[in-house]
Parts: sequence; structure tokens; C-alpha cells
Amino acid sequence: MKVVGFAGFSGSGKTTLVEQLIPELRMRGLRVSVVKHAHHSFDLDHPGKDTWRHREAGAFEVVAASSKRLMLVREFEQPTELNVHHLLAELYQGVDWVLVEGFKESDLLKIEVWRAADPGKEPKPVRYPEDDFVVAVATDAPGQLPVATGLPLLDLNAPAQVVDWLLQQGDRFDYNWELHGAV
Repeated sequence: MKVVGFAGFSGSGKTTLVEQLIPELRMRGLRVSVVKHAHHSFDLDHPGKDTWRHREAGAFEVVAASSKRLMLVREFEQPTELNVHHLLAELYQGVDWVLVEGFKESDLLKIEVWRAADPGKEPKPVRYPEDDFVVAVATDAPGQLPVATGLPLLDLNAPAQVVDWLLQQGDRFDYNWELHGAV
């Protein structure tokens, strides 16, 4: 399994890029999973549905499955901040690539997503000068990066080219289960 992170400020285009990379990887015959960090309370369930009712009754975990999908919802009794390695351990092991959105402080190799500022606005800072895990920058304006870099610059608006680069660099993104204690 290969794992790559995508980090950048809100509005930089991380979600759009990840969304565009998924079908590009799938067209090449690869199975893709996504791990997304959510900062706020979120819910995949709906009030009144059986699974929601089970959670409301106090179930720690509810698993719902059909012939087309599986959903696991786990309720923590106390606020619990899982790291990205905990979440990767929850995934099906038969996946080829995992795209991780968020978790910018993680020790995963990542692509920084940076978009030029709107006219009249200050550009957002970049992470790559201080983050040794940033291995490339996906941007719409390489000439406007606030700090020069020797990292590969990927076209934020060309997802097929980003996938080409990922596949060319594939071995460096192999996830090491033993290193991260997720075996």
C-alpha cells in the first residue's frame, strides 16, 4: 500500500485535487482509499435511521453492510484524537493507494497544495521550508511561491500529471507498517 498526504491551507484546493486524482488512479486499474481529517463534529448517519437509533441507545460501534458498502461508526466516550497511523490501520489492506487529506503535522510524505492569492490579498505561507515530509508542491502559480524551492513543482490543474509523478515515484510512498506500529 502506498500512502501520500496532501497538506495546505483551507481553500488551497486539496479536496478538489484529491477528488480529481481518484478517477485518474482508478483509470489505471488501481484501488484507492482516502483518509480525511475532520476538525468539527460530523455525521454520516441520519436521525431516525436504525443505525442512528442504535448509536443514540449507546452502542460503542455500529456496522451496517450491504452487498455494495460497509459503514462503521464508532462513538468515543471521551474526546479522542486519532493519528493518521491509527486510521490507516482501519483500512482494507488490499488497497493500492491511500490519499490522506489534512494531517499536515504527520510524518507521512506529502504534497503541499498552494494556490496563488486573489488579487489584493496576501498569499498564504508555505510549509515546505520547515516540513521535511513535503516532497513536492502542487500549485497554480509556481512563479509566485513565496519561498524558492528545489522540490518538484506539480501543476495543480493537471491531475493526470500529478498521478504520473506519483506513479514514477511510487516506491518512496510504500507504507511501512512496522515503522508506524500499525502491524
